[in-house]
Amino acid sequence: MTTTSVSNADLANAIRALAIDGVEAAKSGHPGMPMGAADVAVALFARHLKFDPADPAWPDRDRFVLSAGHGSMLLYALLHLTGYDLPIDELKRFRQLGSKTPGHPEYGHTPGVETTTGPLGQGLATAVGMALAERRLNAEFGDDLVDHRTYVIAGDGDLMEGVSQEAIALAGHLKMSRLIVLWDDNDISIDGPISLSCSVDQIERFRSAGWTAERVDGHDQDAVSAAIARARTADRPTLIACRTTIGYGAPNRAGTSKAHGEPLGPEEAKAAKEKLGWSAGPFEIPPAVLAGWRAIGARGAVERKAWAGRLAGAGARGAELARRLEGRLKPEVAQALVALKEKFAAEKPALATRKSSETAIEAIVPHAPELLLGSADLTGSNNTKAKTAAPIAPGAFGGAYVHYGVREFGMAAAMNGLALHGGIVPGGGTFLVFSDYCRPAIRLAALMGVQAIYVFTHDSIGLGEDGPTHQPVEHLAALRAMPNLVVLRPADAVEAAEAWQVAVERREGPTVLALTRQNLPTVRAAGAANRVAEGAYELAGAQGARASLFASGSEVEIALAARDLLAKEGVATRVVSVPSFELFAARPAAERAKVIGSAPVRIGVEAGVRQGWDAIIGSDGGFVGMRGFGASAPAKNLFAHFGLTAEVVAAETRAALARV
Repeated sequence: MTTTSVSNADLANAIRALAIDGVEAAKSGHPGMPMGAADVAVALFARHLKFDPADPAWPDRDRFVLSAGHGSMLLYALLHLTGYDLPIDELKRFRQLGSKTPGHPEYGHTPGVETTTGPLGQGLATAVGMALAERRLNAEFGDDLVDHRTYVIAGDGDLMEGVSQEAIALAGHLKMSRLIVLWDDNDISIDGPISLSCSVDQIERFRSAGWTAERVDGHDQDAVSAAIARARTADRPTLIACRTTIGYGAPNRAGTSKAHGEPLGPEEAKAAKEKLGWSAGPFEIPPAVLAGWRAIGARGAVERKAWAGRLAGAGARGAELARRLEGRLKPEVAQALVALKEKFAAEKPALATRKSSETAIEAIVPHAPELLLGSADLTGSNNTKAKTAAPIAPGAFGGAYVHYGVREFGMAAAMNGLALHGGIVPGGGTFLVFSDYCRPAIRLAALMGVQAIYVFTHDSIGLGEDGPTHQPVEHLAALRAMPNLVVLRPADAVEAAEAWQVAVERREGPTVLALTRQNLPTVRAAGAANRVAEGAYELAGAQGARASLFASGSEVEIALAARDLLAKEGVATRVVSVPSFELFAARPAAERAKVIGSAPVRIGVEAGVRQGWDAIIGSDGGFVGMRGFGASAPAKNLFAHFGLTAEVVAAETRAALARV
């Protein structure tokens, strides 16, 4: 009994009833998971979870992630019942346009939703990042200011997705004891019994990854609560396999795939409520039951207020934590990057932009302790580790660098969790070609609008001998196609410093830095303005220009050399550096038109496919780039072989001028 007047069964049945009603009203959805996992949710929310609906963003709250996002009515019911700003009318509008109850939970859209889930496995992997953020901040600020846990309810599908293995292996290796996963072990997927496709012993799987794991009856709230209590004292992450019946209470569909992804139907819904002993009407919660739930929701206010008092009384330590949680950068970060830019412009080094990026990181790190960088086992290639950055190690979280291992997807998903938690700005590195492995998590970062920085090196055929499997040709176009993702491809060291300034200051979404393996000359002067932030700008002008050459990254050098060749022939040509399509597209039309210019010939130059370039050069513009995959050879040989040379660009320009 949670209260003297309301039973635990009543609390769970309120969730089940709302799930039935919401899915029936929408005529679509997944009622079975909320009905089956309701007892697990009651055990967690009523007895263990630290939260306060009056302040959904309270920094020291426990995080709850419904990784099985298709069961969203479980979460919406919990949020409504405990007193979040989610009125019953929103549950009546489940899955309808403009409602606060979309088909899968969306971060920033519904109060109390910690992360966008739906693509299975990513909620669990994101939770790993949340738990890592808590431990990282705790190591610096102490138990009095940072002391919470991350809980996950995951389904069979979450554990079948490959990203779950990356996530659990990383969490187990790091001994992340504040992470507790409640597995809704109902043995059913859409196609039918799990035995159709999976024979994995999940308990042993998690144990082999360094977790504690046990199985309990998921409909025995006392047993679930006791297992959570044990997990809270463990020295490593915990899996609690909660054996449940999908569609619990439905007389004809419980325990079958028919309860998974479609409404029960009026007759089965009515029969289910009768079997559960629930007599209230649709979307009606008996006053005593609602009062019981609201009492659960009100419980955390005392802890929240006590924490706020500790934060206010913590002096400089509290002020620094508040700064980070609010996402305010120290002004020294921008100052350091401006100084570095001026140094690069004066010294004119020939550096790979991955090395220029490393120098920018060294300049930033002393002033940005919130920056937590890492790499997917390519530290020496991505150059994401500052010399002073100690690695985070198993059970020791005071470092500033994460060795993610060969786990690109897991890394990107964990970065989402780090960003969502607050107080951390995550950055992670791999080769650009492996952005394909990261893409689903990058997409969620863009959809949620969270700050994550991806350092993607070896950005073209310029990486050379590793060949076409490692040479990205379509990846820039693919990333540029994603809404709310900014892709930055700097042309030299100066632009690399400016790109880092854009990335660390941009809080409304993720940013990609696409960086070279090969050395590039410095082509830019410094100047006060951040030209990369403009997206595109005239790098080299020409009086009465007959042609405009537009290039990004390593191909800016080629465009400048082509301009010199054409100048010797009396052909006035201008060069425009295009470090970011997205930032350029965001500028007013008049500004874009001025940058594009009035020259009759436009040529795009990039060691990638043409897709996306027509927005700048027009459909009738020329393009010098890739039309297929790369090859294995030294970079210079490859650029010559595929026609990415100044001579080819000049010839393309002459031919275009002849047609004008």
